[in-house]
Order: sequence, then C-alpha cells, then structure tokens
Amino acid sequence: MSIETVRLSEKAKGQLITVKKNTKIDNWNVLCRWALMLSLKEESIPPHEDIVTNSNVEMTWKVFGGEFSDIYLAILRQRIKTDFGEIDEDELNYHFKLHLHRGVSYLSGNSRSIDYLISL
Repeated sequence: MSIETVRLSEKAKGQLITVKKNTKIDNWNVLCRWALMLSLKEESIPPHEDIVTNSNVEMTWKVFGGEFSDIYLAILRQRIKTDFGEIDEDELNYHFKLHLHRGVSYLSGNSRSIDYLISL
C-alpha cells in the first residue's frame, strides 16, 4: 500500500496560509514537504491524534513529492521502522498524516522569513 492523496485539515490550511504570507512560498506541496521533513527530524514520535482532513487543500502523492516522491516515502518508511520496529502498510497514511500535521505546526511557529526556514 502507498499514499495516494495528501489532504490537510482546516487548521493546517490556516497555518500554511500564514507561512505562505511570511515566506512568499506559494506552493502547498513545497511547504508540505518542508513540514514533513521538520517532523521527521524530530526525535520524538508524534502523539496520536484523530486528524480530520476537511480542508479543500488536496494533492496527489506525486504532486506532493515531485521527482523525489519515492525518496520521501522511503524516508517515512524508515522512520516508522525505527519508531515501531516494523512497518504496518495499513497505517502508513496515518503516520504520514501525523508527521505532516506536526510539521505544519512547527513550520507555522518558525515562518518569520524564508531565510529563517532555510536555517532550520
């Protein structure tokens, strides 16, 4: 199983709108990639959360990852294996959603400028 569609919650959408204003980065997929990587670099496991992806922000996995979509998926799988000892393919999308939304929160708290984001 793989991730087919990436969807955001209304809260994450609002946070990314603020990030877009501060950084002048217009593409949702670019910001979401940064968010995912920020969460994955954090050593702790994201807390369990029932995230309702109810916003109108939606993209395919290929749009999310671009030419490196396979690499992002491999990094996510490795992180899940590190955290849990095995990869439950049925929960891959769930763990992705947790990391993505945690990363969006981190990103929104650190979006003073693009220069600041690059330093992260």
